[in-house]
Amino acid sequence: MEELYYYLALSDVPGIGRVLYKRLIDAFASPEAVFSASPSKLKDVEGINDKIIKELKDFRPDDEKINNELVKIKDSGIRLITLNDDSYPQNLKSIYDPPPYLYVKGDFKNEDRLSVAIIGSRSATNYGRQITETISKELSSLGITIISGMARGIDSFAHQSTLDAGGRTIAVLGCGIDIAYPPENKALMERIRNSGAVISEFPFGTPPDAANFPQRNRIISGLSLGTVVIEAADDSGSLITANYAVEQCRELFAVPGNITSRMSKGSNSLIKKGAKLISSADDIIEELIPRLKGELKDIRSLKNSAAIANLSDEERLIFDNISLEPKHIDKLTIESKMPTNKTSALLLNMELKGAVKRLSGNMFIRSC
Repeated sequence: MEELYYYLALSDVPGIGRVLYKRLIDAFASPEAVFSASPSKLKDVEGINDKIIKELKDFRPDDEKINNELVKIKDSGIRLITLNDDSYPQNLKSIYDPPPYLYVKGDFKNEDRLSVAIIGSRSATNYGRQITETISKELSSLGITIISGMARGIDSFAHQSTLDAGGRTIAVLGCGIDIAYPPENKALMERIRNSGAVISEFPFGTPPDAANFPQRNRIISGLSLGTVVIEAADDSGSLITANYAVEQCRELFAVPGNITSRMSKGSNSLIKKGAKLISSADDIIEELIPRLKGELKDIRSLKNSAAIANLSDEERLIFDNISLEPKHIDKLTIESKMPTNKTSALLLNMELKGAVKRLSGNMFIRSC
């Protein structure tokens, strides 16, 4: 708690924003060491000037305010994870202006480094909901953690469908972690806590003011290897997250929408500007392959296992007769002892599931 005291105190010093805070921690290892550092040592840190040094030396922490916050943390079972904590997400730590600390309900896991953000309109259409649910389930089945902002619409659908599929999801709040916003998502918040994490950089009791959400959005993109935009109007807050993703050198994806729909103007515009057009989780995985490096084998293994697990008994009967050597549909029909039209329909389903690949001349091989 003593270490946390100094983390909270340093964030109250005038002139020390998130960027300078990180530079100070990188230079001195802890906030307590920052307060006790000599002026000459402080001047070695980029961005530190005489005015900020004076603010640091003259600063007197608000003991009552800080201790009240620490009591709330302890009593609520919330964890405050700092930049020095081993569980602080590495993806987020690498951005230009990471939060000095995070209020966390639930747990981060090492596997959360393989994360994708899914965001979009609060006024989602049925099309947007369907696409969100499909992509969220596909990605989570591969072991990808889904990041979003727990807002109405696309965000909520992404969290819910991931949980329904047994996956992990992380919600980033634009308010204090003790506030469920929107209120109808209180139950969802608890579900996420039990199968992922709910996080915020804002103190207890911080209301969901509009100014907080751009800050929240940089965390959503910062936690992720890539950001997927599904349905966004041309004035959508999702476009702010998209801009952060680009600034943070993350991949940016967008689902195309109806060109006459106001809800798709922003996402369609992102595609025009260079966002990767996607229609499935496969499109996302293929783009992320260079970032996955040594973990590519694990992702492919998960993907292959998921494709096979989704086969019906009849499909598996055909699948067991397919190898990496091309085989004609007529031979598969004979081996499976099924009518040609049924074999053809089952092969099509297997192709859509990613289990088999159709070659020219009605030849088939395994995809996994």
